[in-house]
Amino acid sequence: MGAGPVRDGLGRWLLLALPIVAAAATLATVGSDPPRARRHLRPGTGTPAGPTLASCPLLPADNVWNTRIDNLPVHVRTAEYIATIGFDVGLHPDFGSGTWDGGPIGIPFAVVAGSQPLVPVSFEYADESDPGPYPVPPDVSVEGGRSSTGDRHVLIVDRDRCRLYELYAAYPQAGGSWLAGSGAMFDLRSNALRPATWTSADAAGLPILPGLVRYEEVAAGAIRHAIRFTASRTQRAFVWPARHQASSSTDQARPPMGQRFRLKAGFDVSPFPPNVQVILVALKAYGLILADNGSSWFISGAPDERWDNDELHVLNQVHGHDFEAVDISSLMVDPNSGQAR
Repeated sequence: MGAGPVRDGLGRWLLLALPIVAAAATLATVGSDPPRARRHLRPGTGTPAGPTLASCPLLPADNVWNTRIDNLPVHVRTAEYIATIGFDVGLHPDFGSGTWDGGPIGIPFAVVAGSQPLVPVSFEYADESDPGPYPVPPDVSVEGGRSSTGDRHVLIVDRDRCRLYELYAAYPQAGGSWLAGSGAMFDLRSNALRPATWTSADAAGLPILPGLVRYEEVAAGAIRHAIRFTASRTQRAFVWPARHQASSSTDQARPPMGQRFRLKAGFDVSPFPPNVQVILVALKAYGLILADNGSSWFISGAPDERWDNDELHVLNQVHGHDFEAVDISSLMVDPNSGQAR
């Protein structure tokens, strides 16, 4: 995942918001959620419909990705996990508008029809990948751009079958085939998880697309799912719903793959721009899921020319100590299913 741009021009927000946000880090402020987001997320009103894309669900409404965690207990290792990831490290939006190093800022995705031609894909980690063929358009967007050397994720939704196809380290080959590090297919109408210990296009063995921040969600006033994020130091372990780990360390102060976090309830979101408030409210209600190794507190989203990069980077004023780890074990119905109670 790219580091993303660090741009000037935030003065107007810093001058207005920073003193209030700093105070809110130590004071429990109630009633701070923005009205347009709060109307979707009132506690006790039942589970809202899950997120959708191109008339397909982004996993069932009762999937753990789409389940609120604001009333669940704090994890016993929260202090250790937060310290390991970065107590004073700011949240970073790893998505935006325009380009960075010649590629889109964020993880792009493509929506195709069921008639999209299938192409063969070969894998470096074939024993943990779903064999092809995959419906990859010849002009599909690659994370970081066609010439990038980063994670090079390719995400594709078949809108007619509601199938998600994801590739990691994907490179086009002569004749229309692709070479990738790993790949996974997901039925977006199903709670099925990948086999235990299997990777996906992500280190945690989870789908990527359901955890991306998309502009359409923010513009509509609510994100109804957890958000994918990365940490620089993780544990050689994974917790439900993750299926895979990507570390050699057994240090239990490090978070395992799949660990859920949330923004503390008392964090005052009111000084932030409206679009940023929508993201922050989602971080209180649905939280974050640790899905890959990378820069700490980098949250993932899809590129979109409608993003205001200066506005997004106000998220840097939210720090690791504003979060807490959450114990979601009570939600698990079956260790091999993403369905949540």
